[in-house]
This record gives sequence, C-alpha cells and structure tokens, in this order.
Amino acid sequence: MFNKILLLFIFVFIMVIGGINMVNAKDNIWDKTFKKSEEVDVKKVSFKNRYGITLVGDLYTPKIKTEEKMPSIAIAGPFGAVKEQASGLYAQEMAKKGFITLAFDPSYTGESVSEPGNVSSPEINTEDFSAAIDFLSNEKNVDPQRIGVIGICGFGGFALNACAIDTRIKAAATITMYDMTRVTANGYFDSMDENARYELKKSLNEQRTIDFKNGTYAKAQGLPEKLKGDEPQFVKDYYDYYKTKRGFHKRSINSNGNWNKTSSLALINMPILAYSGEIKNPVLLIHGEKAHSLYFSQDTFKKLKGDNKELFIVKDANHVDLYDNFEKIPFDKLENFFTKYLKEDK
Repeated sequence: MFNKILLLFIFVFIMVIGGINMVNAKDNIWDKTFKKSEEVDVKKVSFKNRYGITLVGDLYTPKIKTEEKMPSIAIAGPFGAVKEQASGLYAQEMAKKGFITLAFDPSYTGESVSEPGNVSSPEINTEDFSAAIDFLSNEKNVDPQRIGVIGICGFGGFALNACAIDTRIKAAATITMYDMTRVTANGYFDSMDENARYELKKSLNEQRTIDFKNGTYAKAQGLPEKLKGDEPQFVKDYYDYYKTKRGFHKRSINSNGNWNKTSSLALINMPILAYSGEIKNPVLLIHGEKAHSLYFSQDTFKKLKGDNKELFIVKDANHVDLYDNFEKIPFDKLENFFTKYLKEDK
C-alpha cells in the first residue's frame, strides 16, 4: 500500500514539475517574425492606461547592464500590426545598442485585447504612449528623465501627438509615418472632398445602427487573401509583408483580421497633429524615398519648429522596407539621435 502511494506521489510530482516546465517552455517560445538576439533579455509585461485598458508589451534589456539607470524607448506600430512584428524588431535592435526598450500592443489589438477589439481611437492610442511612459518611468533600471518614443507607420502620428501633450517624452522618432486622421478624413493624397466625406460619415453612422441591432461590429476592408495583380503597388508591398512568412503573425489585424469598420468615425473627426508645432523636444522623421506615404512626413516636418527637428529620407526605400529591411533601416542614425538627446545630464 505504501509503495502504491509513493509511486502515485512520484507520478504526480513528475507531472507537476513537467507541467511547470511545459508552461515555462511555452512562455519562452519565440513567437516573433524576426530572429532572437542573444545580446538582450526579453520579458513580457503588462500595464494599464488611464482608460483602464491593460496593455501588454515586451521589455527588451541589454544583457550588458550598468549600475546606473539607463535611457529607454517606447515603441509601437505599424497601424494594425503587433509587437511581434516591426515594433519588436526595432525594440530588439535598439536594446542591442544600449537602450531599455518596450514594444507594446496598442489598446484593442494583439494581446492588449478588450471588447470590442480591433478598434482604433486617436485619443486612446495617444494615451497608450503616455501609459508606456508611466510604466517605463517606474522601472527600476530606467532613468525617467531619459525616455523617448518610436512610432512606426500610423503610430508615428500617434507618437507625435503624444509628444505634443506629454513633456516627459524627451525625443521622438517616426518611421515611415502615416497621419491616420488625415488619410481617413481626406483619403490618400487628400483626394476626398467635403461631399464625399459626408457620404462616408453617413454610411458609417448607418452601420452603427445596424451594429447595435445585431450586437456585432461590421469589419472594415482588409488586405486581400490573394492578389489579383492589378492592386496599387503599396497594397502589394503590404501584402508581401503581412500575408507571407516574412511578416505574418496570427494576432496581427493586417495579417489575419480586420479593423472595426466604424472606428473610422473617430479618426475622421479628430485631427491628431493640430499642436505638433508646439513640440519642443527633438524629433527625427525617417521615411523612404519611394514610399507612397512620404508626403505625411514632408508635410509634418513643415509644421515642426526649432533646429532640433530633422527629416531623413532613405534612398530607394518604399514604405514597407522600413518595417524590416536591415539594408534600408538606418539604425545607426536612430542610435546617434537617441544617444545625443537621451544623454544623462551631469
């Protein structure tokens, strides 16, 4: 009898230990679209924004640490992507260069999901950056006086909007930036006039009535599952990143889902860069020479004031090249920029 009990105990013990190991192994599975670097440590973290939404991020820390507190960078984007894609790649590379970095999923996306999901809001997504600053400012190894941000694609615009209100952000870089409020309200290259915008608002508000009746949310158009061949080149570029092994991730809206259709209403009505001219801290706008979206950075740069603002054009790069193309992404430029402007005050 004793032997049976002992064997049962040993069996349960092995299963429990094995289960713990399985959980740890699962937690340690590398689920990113880029290769893991052995030069940094990564851990999953979570924090709440001021709307009560729990955001989930990956905190990247250089393995070579100092006793002094370190500069840090919060990173998000592209619009519709997750932290396992471009923002995580940037976070890992900048951590290799000596910064503590936080790549996070914005509200309602990725692992920061809450109901209804797949929703974008200019106010909430701007707050997401400030919430990331809250988190980093209270990390024991971070110098709260040396925090910057990187916004990629649509989150470049939200990052600058955060800079206009959050003076704790000491330096900001945008990568292949979109102003999501401008493109939603005006269409690409400002091709939508007032009458067309009215018809869009009318259809979206009619959709709200239907959504409420059905208890569900209609989906906006996303990337096609297959290309026909006659799509605009930038759609083909997006497809090549989000829909192939190069950048596909199951939690990414652009890879495997759709935005909530009526999210567009808030983007139409709330231009995010109205006060960008009041940003006093350094800003670096990086954009591809051949990107269809280049005009967003060019026009934004005209609004910025001061001699600590720069527009850097990457030769022969399209919009998506700056998501993951190491031959095109100017990481040395980013390192020099943040080293200069997040330096320790003596």
